[in-house]
Parts: sequence; structure tokens; C-alpha cells
Amino acid sequence: MQGRAMEIRQDDPRAPHVADLLAHHLEELRSVMGEHAQALDASGLSAPSVTFWTVWHGDVLAGFGALKQLDDTHAEVKSMRAAPAARGTGVGRAILRHIIAEARKRGYARLSLETGTAPLHAPAVALYRSAGFVSCEPFADYEASPHNQFMSLDLAN
Repeated sequence: MQGRAMEIRQDDPRAPHVADLLAHHLEELRSVMGEHAQALDASGLSAPSVTFWTVWHGDVLAGFGALKQLDDTHAEVKSMRAAPAARGTGVGRAILRHIIAEARKRGYARLSLETGTAPLHAPAVALYRSAGFVSCEPFADYEASPHNQFMSLDLAN
């Protein structure tokens, strides 16, 4: 997949082509976070407050991500995932840039996210930090636990 052009499309999280990767995403998170896993399933990602995108290398699904509106000025990055075969190819960075650009376009002042603390989350945390996200307190209806952490990006600048 390295070197192939990526295409990001608004998509339906209930679509058959998303099912296997979304199931993998949820199973992996639940295996390390248990009941503290906050990832949305297809019905949660289909809510009116959520916009869902897929990333494609040609006709191969390479990943997905979503943006959830929390209020008129605050949104959340949801369920970012690169397919196992697409890790290290820039898929995560591409979808994160897309989500940040869309949040700016919609006029949000702040973009937040919740992620895990397990070693499997380290690459994602490094990506978020490289994009300017900083640690923050729990937001929305999240509660702190040893299994999760919270980050935020000020979009007002």
C-alpha cells in the first residue's frame, strides 16, 4: 500500500465493506480496555451527530475515522483506525488531517478525543501529539480511569 494514492470518502459505518475492520477495531480495544473501551459500534457511528469517513488505497479499505459534534463549538475525534496491512503507510495521519480540517471548516473551537493507555495506543498518541493535541481533563460524559486518557486541540488559533 505504500506509495499508493489515498482517497477519503464520507461513508456509511453500517456498510458491508466496513464490517470486518470495525469488528477488529472493537475486539482489539475491548481486549485491552474491557468495559472502559469507548469506541462506537456501527449504530453509534451512524448517529446524526457523527460523520464517518473511510480511507481507500485503490479498492482496498485502508482505514476509517469519524467526527462527532458535542456542541456548537466542540467536537470529538471518534474511532480512528488503520487496517492492519495499512499501518505505517500514513493512513492515520491522512484521516486525522481530514477530521481536523473538517472541524475547522465547521467552525469548532476545540477538538477532543479519548484514547487508551495500553502500549497498543502509543502510536496513536504520538500521532495526536504531533498534530498538536495536548492532554486534558475528561470531557463530555467521560470519566477518567487507568485505561483511558484525554486530549484536546485548540482550533481557535
